[in-house]
Formats: sequence, structure tokens, C-alpha cells
Amino acid sequence: MKILVTGGCGFIGSAFILQQLSLGRTVLNLDVLSYAGNPENLYSAACSPNYYFAHGDIGDRVLVSGLLQEFRPDAIVNFAAETHVDRSIVDPTPFFKTNANGTASLLVETLNWWKELPKAQRESFRFLHISTDEVFGSLSSGEAAFSEESPYRPRSPYSASKAAADFYVRSFHETYGLPTLITNCSNNYGPRQYPEKFIPLLIINALQGKRLPIYGNGTNMRDWLYVEDHCQAIDTVLTRSCPGETYNIGGNCEKSNLDIAYAVTGMLDEIKPRADGRSYSDQIAFVKDRPGHDFRYAINAEKIRRDFGWKPTHSLASGLHDTISWYLANDGWLETIQSRSYKDWYELNYAEPRFEDEK
Repeated sequence: MKILVTGGCGFIGSAFILQQLSLGRTVLNLDVLSYAGNPENLYSAACSPNYYFAHGDIGDRVLVSGLLQEFRPDAIVNFAAETHVDRSIVDPTPFFKTNANGTASLLVETLNWWKELPKAQRESFRFLHISTDEVFGSLSSGEAAFSEESPYRPRSPYSASKAAADFYVRSFHETYGLPTLITNCSNNYGPRQYPEKFIPLLIINALQGKRLPIYGNGTNMRDWLYVEDHCQAIDTVLTRSCPGETYNIGGNCEKSNLDIAYAVTGMLDEIKPRADGRSYSDQIAFVKDRPGHDFRYAINAEKIRRDFGWKPTHSLASGLHDTISWYLANDGWLETIQSRSYKDWYELNYAEPRFEDEK
């Protein structure tokens, strides 16, 4: 099986590529290498005869057309996206460009190439678009979890741009018959995640003796999904589902942000205790809430369990243990990340005046 992966140097994309290579599949990775696209995420794949890399943008239609003609993939899995809500609030333009317009351009070139394939190859081909639970909006504490039938109610520039991409993907199946698939996942965590995201930010700040910033009062709820479980679900949908389907992928692990902070600090207390003997939880500090902060996301993943028997295999404890252990063992990776634009972003987003006086 030959797979064109877009955005494969990012967190989830790189985990998926490593999984696919372990299965003996051939992967072409197209990545523009934005701030969160790190080739070191795929250091172990560099010498694989089944791994190829192309530097470029999914919105470059000439490039995409040429890659399709040359590589002739059996499937495309589209991870390419700007993903951080906070950044979308500061400047939504890159999100519209990549998430919405980029996906639309990728679809157009894929359709043009796909229409010329022999019938058998057209029927077996799949275009799988990776989306998010954030397109469904925000839940209150008592509402039922998001299902595949939940209406779209995006509330941030990021989620709006992903919703637009989902609609483009769905329309290309309904209008042209392109065999597309969509997955909507909950919050991922695991090794190699860019440290602007919540769990790696907690880990890294704790180890560096910094405050652990929690938005608002810490009661916002998320469903947490270990990245390896997510990749297994993606592979299941890619290889077993019918064109036009959508699947929600969740970790069945709904926790508040404050719950996660205490889980991370508790695990760090066990694995790498502070030199002064105190708990890392002493570093927890609240910061001013972000605009339009969605209160709760929750995923109903019954459909993928019912259709294919998939369910997450990692508990929060085992996933956090593996994640923290990876960051502790990979100082070089972290130094490379923090030498880029990350420090400037951190100072902008978590400047000292944003911290509240009380924990």
C-alpha cells in the first residue's frame, strides 16, 4: 500500500507515518515544515527504503499534481493543518490559508488525478481527512457527547477553518464521487508533541521550574486520546470503511484541565521527583482565560467500536507515563524545538502579568 501523507512532520502525522512504515507500507510525506513541522520527528524513518519526503505546501497545485502523477498513491491521509486555537485568535489568516483553502486545493488536484485512474484503482482509492471534535462547538456539563450526527458549531477561527475543510471534503464525495473519509478526534497527547499544547507544556515547564499555566479556573473539560491509539483508529478507518463515512475517535477519558495538571505533576513526582522534595503541583498557576474558551468537548466513539471493534488501549496513567518518559529521554529534541520561535510565542502568550495572584 502506498500512502501520501500531508503534514507528516507534525505530531500526529509523524506518529502515523512511523506506524505505517512498521506495517511495511510505502509513505510519501508532503510537509511545508512550518514552526510545528519537525523532521526530527521522523529521524528513525530517514533510512527506510519505504519513506520519501517532499518539501512543499498542499496549496501548491502544480507540486501536488506532479507528486500524484509520480507517486500514484493508493490513499491520501491529510494531516496538514494549523492546529493551535491560541494562535488562531492572534492571527487567523494562516488557518484559513492552510486548513480551508489548502484542503480545497488538495481536493481539486486529487480529483483531477483520480478521474483518470482505471476503474479498479478509482474504487479502491481513499482520501482520509483528519479533523477535530472542536468543529462541533462547546458542550455544557450535562450534554450528551458529540456523535457523527452532531451539528457543526465552531467557535474559534481554528475550528471554523477545520469545519470549512470538512465541508469541502464531504462535498467532493457527494458531488464528484471522490471516495473520501473524515475522522473527528478528541485532544491527542504523546511523544513528539509541540510544547505549545497543554500536556507537553506542563511537562516541560515543570521540569524547568516554571509556573504551570491553567486557563481560567481549570474546570474546562476535554476528552484525552493517546496518539498511538488515534493512529490505530485512523488505519482502521482507512483500510476498512466505505467511502463517504465519518467516524468520531475519542479516548473515553474526559478530564478537566486541572485534573490533567494534577495527573501530570503526580506522575512527574513519581518518575523524577523535585530536588527539594516538594510536589510539582506547587507550580500550578491560573492565567487569564482565553477569549471564547470552549467549556467542554466529549466524543461518543460508539460507531467505530460497533463497526470495527476499535477502542483505545492506553489508560491515562500509562499514556502519561510513556509521554513523560519520552520527554525526559529526549533533551536534544526539546532543545531544537525551544531554539526556534517557541520562546517568543511563550513570552507572548504567558507573560507574567497574565498570571493570577492565587493558585
